Amino acid sequence: MSAEATNPATPAPATPPTPGAHRRKSRPRIDLRRLGRAALLGPATRDRLPDAIGHVAEAHRAHHPDADLEPLRRAYLLAESSHRGQMRKSGEPYITHPLAVTLILAELGAETTTLTASLLHDTVEDTDVTLDQVREEFGEEVRYLVDGVTKLEKVDYGAAAEPETFRKMLVATGNDVRVMSIKLADRLHNMRTLGVMRPEKQERIAKVTRDVLIPLAERLGVQALKTELEDLVFAILHPEEYEHTRELIVENAAHGDDPLAEMADEVRSVLREAGIQAEVLIRPRHFVSVHRISRKRGRLRGADFGRVLVLVNEDADCYGVLGELHTCMTPVVSEFKDFIAVPKFNLYQSLHTAVARADGEIAEVLIRTHQMHKVAEAGVIALGNPYAPGSEDPADGERVDPTRPGWLSRLLEWQEAAPDTDTFWSTLREDLAQDREITVFRPDGGALGLPEGASCVDAAYAQYGEDAHACIGARVNGRLATLSTVLKDGDTVQLLMGQDPASEPSREWLEHAHTPAARIAIQRWLAAHPVPGESSGDAPEPGAVRSGAESSPDGSAAHTTAPGPAARPPALPARPTSDAPAARAANAVVDLPGASVRLAGCCTPVPPDEITGFAVRGGVVTVHRVECAGVARMKSAGRAEVGVRWGDTTECRVTLVAESFGRPHLLADLTEAIAVEGVAIVSATVEPPSQQRVRHTYTLQLPDAARLPALMRAMRNVPGVYDVSRAQYPAAAAH
Repeated sequence: MSAEATNPATPAPATPPTPGAHRRKSRPRIDLRRLGRAALLGPATRDRLPDAIGHVAEAHRAHHPDADLEPLRRAYLLAESSHRGQMRKSGEPYITHPLAVTLILAELGAETTTLTASLLHDTVEDTDVTLDQVREEFGEEVRYLVDGVTKLEKVDYGAAAEPETFRKMLVATGNDVRVMSIKLADRLHNMRTLGVMRPEKQERIAKVTRDVLIPLAERLGVQALKTELEDLVFAILHPEEYEHTRELIVENAAHGDDPLAEMADEVRSVLREAGIQAEVLIRPRHFVSVHRISRKRGRLRGADFGRVLVLVNEDADCYGVLGELHTCMTPVVSEFKDFIAVPKFNLYQSLHTAVARADGEIAEVLIRTHQMHKVAEAGVIALGNPYAPGSEDPADGERVDPTRPGWLSRLLEWQEAAPDTDTFWSTLREDLAQDREITVFRPDGGALGLPEGASCVDAAYAQYGEDAHACIGARVNGRLATLSTVLKDGDTVQLLMGQDPASEPSREWLEHAHTPAARIAIQRWLAAHPVPGESSGDAPEPGAVRSGAESSPDGSAAHTTAPGPAARPPALPARPTSDAPAARAANAVVDLPGASVRLAGCCTPVPPDEITGFAVRGGVVTVHRVECAGVARMKSAGRAEVGVRWGDTTECRVTLVAESFGRPHLLADLTEAIAVEGVAIVSATVEPPSQQRVRHTYTLQLPDAARLPALMRAMRNVPGVYDVSRAQYPAAAAH
């Protein structure tokens, strides 16, 4: 079966509803050994498969020429005998359902064990066959798969039952992706025959299929199932739009000319001349794809109804084809995507490009190897049995599936942490709605898979789990960034972790968390650590400072702990007062008799800064650092410089600005680091947090100017502080 190989001109007719017998729930115990002997010794089945399963065997052998068909023969005989007398609501014998499900999987290339389990997937639920009997007759792997599918079968489509049902489904899928493969094929066949049900039930089933199963099929890379499920859901939930799309497809097919076929011929010609062996096919779009294109582009042209597919033998040939097409035809550069170098999260690999004709027709082109195409169609189903001989057996005996995608592992982790069913259900739907994934890299070369739109908060919880509560910031591509920064595919992310064991997440982080793992971890922490005096529905002020420091009268730092999350240290002057003459200021000598000296507050010079001076009103000379912006302004205004130099006094007053990520106790830790260096705090200002960043401004009295570099290093070493610099303020206009 192909995801986009054909477009039916009309939707498949639903089977008319006819009365059918109810499934029988009580049957005499089946002797599997007797059935097995009869299957082996009976003349009708000794040398050949039953006719009913012949088409399954043919499809299976097309993918696996050397497959042993004996398990399929015995599984069919058991399934047919067990379901005999049972009827589907469509009026057909029930055995037609497991046969149809198995054929779907066989056409996708599923291995023998999966097909065997598929034939038996309803026997344990609907007949007297037991799991122990399945194990005895077919082995542990088949028993495991049948058990996994059986646990998913009793689906009550009421709203209360759905979340827990699908939670079990995900756990089963995580332990073996083949369970979900069978479930998806089962749902596809049921959707094909959904017309026999009442409209309201059709709609309920279609919505669950749309919200959960189609996204899961996308995540598992099973495009062949996903696209047909999309069309079936589209027809049920949006019948008018479906009919309009069908008319567009029929109308286009009726046209005599086919620009897509002409462009495919041109591609064949280009590749033939280049000596590249390739198969060039036309891939018609399915209904939902045509509908999306029509909404995006408005009026459709002939080439919009499909794409050109180029299949080659080797990876290198893909890039060779791309080079020839871009050289000999007009490429639409904005349409190029390389999913070979960076595969999608669902195993998909291909080169995407588009080329234009002189008449304006643009054709999308997909370039991939035959193996890539197989995986693009069947996803994890094409990867075979992950537990076949040759797979690495885990030392602890646990089942480890090497085909399990990374997103599924992450999903299994957060679903265990979900505090309740409602949270699980809403988070699952949000997660599945994010159908694109990016890859970001750690400095050590490791990689993290995240949904598109993820932030540094998501990266932190993906890498560290609940230890990410202590994250205080990040570097993205070498540059400091807030945790709210949205990441792009290919970014390198270094997460900065605080050393304070009391570090805690901010409620503000929830606004920037897109992954279930991050959101659930933050919500759990906040629920376990309610703020005193705050109701459960009230959020603390984002980024609030939880500790503060004030200056003692003698200039030493005295620590105070704020009583609540919204508390901040007392507001201090927003600008230091070092413009005023200070008795203990550093001694600057001016080469102007009778003039007094004032250190400029805009750049707060200290020894051994290179300085210059300018005369202002009142016989005062202001001293600036030579790189101060105020110096350039005064020079441009025609002010004459006055020579100044440092005297013998080593004491100085300086204003420093500390840039940090918000965290509890940060202010206390900074003031302690300053005090340890023997420096007095004259004044301090802490600005309100902005995007989890906090700016601290300190005016400090140093006993020796030579201590300034060591002081700045000590402040930078405080966890959460990422930069300490000398203050720069706009020069006063009075100058």
